[in-house]
Amino acid sequence: MTKADIIEGVYEKVGFSKKESAEIVELVFDTVKETLERGDKIKISGFGNFQVRQKNARVGRNPQTGKEIEISARRVLTFRPSQVLKSALNASAEAAAAAAAAGGSGSGSDGAA
Repeated sequence: MTKADIIEGVYEKVGFSKKESAEIVELVFDTVKETLERGDKIKISGFGNFQVRQKNARVGRNPQTGKEIEISARRVLTFRPSQVLKSALNASAEAAAAAAAAGGSGSGSDGAA
């Protein structure tokens, strides 16, 4: 899914113009980005948590040469899905598996007559 797809979804579901939908999506993303740049945590109920973590410098190894290199300190973004999102993902996966099991035989698409 792209930003354009999100804008299209807002346009279709909410009924704003495409320009208004694009502005709203841009504002949401800008707010999220600014909040994370400050190092603040974002909690979206029913979706999950975004958090910036500090990783210290460490010594790593080049897998091709085996030579040790220093990996610089940096900030990384982590996402932890909420239980609601996890349940929804697992429910849809279980439904897809059940549908595949039920429709797996006799589908008629193998070309045999």
